Amino acid sequence: MDCLLVALDVGTAAEALSLADRLRGAVGGFKIGSQLFTAAGPEVVRTLVDRGDRVFLDLKFHDIPNTVASAVAAAADLGVWMLTVHASGGAVMLDAARRAADALGDRPMVVAVTVLTSLDANALSSIGVERSPLDQVLRLARLAEGARLDGVVASPLETRAIRDACGPDFVIVTPGIRGGPATLASPPPDGRAAADRSAKDDQKRTMSAADAIQAGSSYLVVGRPITNAPDPRKAAEEIGDEIRQVSL
Repeated sequence: MDCLLVALDVGTAAEALSLADRLRGAVGGFKIGSQLFTAAGPEVVRTLVDRGDRVFLDLKFHDIPNTVASAVAAAADLGVWMLTVHASGGAVMLDAARRAADALGDRPMVVAVTVLTSLDANALSSIGVERSPLDQVLRLARLAEGARLDGVVASPLETRAIRDACGPDFVIVTPGIRGGPATLASPPPDGRAAADRSAKDDQKRTMSAADAIQAGSSYLVVGRPITNAPDPRKAAEEIGDEIRQVSL
């Protein structure tokens, strides 16, 4: 299932590589975020790339334009397939990221993070953004489109509006995917059910995999519903089946 990406949000390279080995062939790639990259460094990216995996490096680069451009080039040197920058870094920064990618022979996709799925209207207001999450997401999506980035990362609740605003070829990467028959059948192993419920609560704007695909998502990022399942491969396959049912 090429559109299904699994978030390897674990603490060690050994855990990440073990999960990847169990899931390879059932999913379209693996997301490496701040936790794993900080713990294991770039070598875990290289290892997955060397094994033929698509790696989505989700470090959300957000800095002055020159620094972000250099980070994009460094990520590309690792062989990543897709990477993230923060749309709130502004048009000049986004343009620098895209130019850095365009200058490379084997160009990674560059997608801009709009509004984190942990933020709702109250949270946005607390940091001085008085727009609704949807309005802010659309504003940032249009900014990314104007900088000619490949697409954006946004919650599934905004996917349909982004698709309508930015067209059929604009890549929309959707985190905040919850549910799925296998993932809810039984609690995570090792007594992690309570921790998983707590972690789920930090995702304010979520949706099922099938609904997100129907709304127009290009790629779905799924973490704990797969990685904390008693049988991660079975969980991935059942979410894949759910996606296929609505893609027919």
